[in-house]
Amino acid sequence: MGKVEEILAEKFVCSKCEHHGADVERLAMSGTGLSRLFEVQHHRYAFVSCKNCGYTEVYNLKTLGGKDDVGTLLEILFAD
Repeated sequence: MGKVEEILAEKFVCSKCEHHGADVERLAMSGTGLSRLFEVQHHRYAFVSCKNCGYTEVYNLKTLGGKDDVGTLLEILFAD
């Protein structure tokens, strides 16, 4: 698991049941046209699921990974 996924798993607070902690799965998908034809999977997402109730949120890893300080962004998302 990458650094972004580890931070997501540690900082996640479920918006449904307020449980802390989650399981993170990474998913890559192709787009349309040539990327689909050649199976280039440049769309990457993290599916973050609550360990208690299973509620799942999806995060675009390109967006999270492109920030200078991913930790700061995640602190904003999961402020205590």
